Amino acid sequence: MLKDRWGLEIATDNPACIEGLNTFDTSFLTYGTTAAAVWEAARADPACVIAQAKAAALEMFLQTGESVTKARPWLRNAEPHLARATERERLWHAQVSAWVANDAETAIRLTEDIATRWPQDLAAVKMTQFHMFHVGDLAGMLRIAQAALPHHRDAAEMHGMLAFGLEEMNRLDEAEAAARQAIALKRCEPWAHHALAHVMETQGRCAEGLETMLGFSDCWAEKNSFMRSHNWWHAALFAIDADRPEDALRLYDEQVWGVWKDYSQDQVNAVALLARLEFAGLEIGNRWQDVADYIEKRGPEHVEPFLDAHYLLALSRAGRDAAAKELLRSLRNHVASQPEQLTTQIWRLVGLPLAEGVVAYGRGEWRQVYEKLPSALEGLQQIGGSHAQRDLFWQVWLQAGAKAGEKAAIKPHLERRLQDRPNVAKHRRELVTLLQV
Repeated sequence: MLKDRWGLEIATDNPACIEGLNTFDTSFLTYGTTAAAVWEAARADPACVIAQAKAAALEMFLQTGESVTKARPWLRNAEPHLARATERERLWHAQVSAWVANDAETAIRLTEDIATRWPQDLAAVKMTQFHMFHVGDLAGMLRIAQAALPHHRDAAEMHGMLAFGLEEMNRLDEAEAAARQAIALKRCEPWAHHALAHVMETQGRCAEGLETMLGFSDCWAEKNSFMRSHNWWHAALFAIDADRPEDALRLYDEQVWGVWKDYSQDQVNAVALLARLEFAGLEIGNRWQDVADYIEKRGPEHVEPFLDAHYLLALSRAGRDAAAKELLRSLRNHVASQPEQLTTQIWRLVGLPLAEGVVAYGRGEWRQVYEKLPSALEGLQQIGGSHAQRDLFWQVWLQAGAKAGEKAAIKPHLERRLQDRPNVAKHRRELVTLLQV
């Protein structure tokens, strides 16, 4: 047996396999571009269970309709060798297998078990947060980070994870302190930049937030497409909040859209920013068409409700009615055919009404949006995405409510948004423009 970067035993005698595993973990934690090294690690030692499991995990991270199909062979490769693997490796295999089976509850239980019993394994802590985030278990995200902190006090990535968990639980001062601690340990810790952006966005610190993100932007050029485009997305949100949508549109064109147009998360960033730019009154030309070209190629995938809602908004806004109709039809069939488990409940109670409301918005059916979306908005946290990301769908509802003539009903919501963030110029404009629609 050899040991990995965490000092934990791996059932392999192949140094190349260990090197690939270490490279994957580092890339995973730092949002690097070398995660594919795990596929080479798995090929270097087909009997290494944890290498096969992490190779499968990487397929799942790509979030395509083929991810499950591509992940399964890696997991099957490991099965004859489970008996000789360490217990931690077997648990890694089991949690990825649960993920592939769309069993979020089991995946969370198993990854949290790994992170609790082997807290040295910081990649397991990150994976636990990932699974929890995608079903809205924000308290769990914070709990697992706090439990791991004593074992990784000198790791900037640990403090970045803690900062995001604190922010999502609305413990903003503590979140900012954790993010700044991460940055003090390593200036180019992009997840800490991300957590700091969330804090400042929630507090309405628009000018400071934009300046802060621009000040760290040199760190993102060599990161993977998600982290690079998403942190620039946050910078663009600050520009919109400051009622400078033209600056946000420039960031969209130069930084947010175009890094990896085929990737789900890059598409989500683009859709969410284009919608907000339209809410701000900008004409965005043919940009919906460009994004919809890539989304339409995906076809029905149903990886998670958060993604489908964005895809449907893009297709509808681009006038791709046939593609949107087919995706919605497929989604209804998908929900009806799934076994009764947590993810199915989320699809049925939140994902489907959200999807239907988004399509209605794209078609200009304001009354249907106003009436359809509230049931989804009540459980929106469960579809994954951060506070800032999920707020898109509240804005869709407010826009539709105004256009449906429900000004009296939406006015308290608009006033509350301004009260929560009194320095945000966008909210002052919304309060005037939407109530005049």
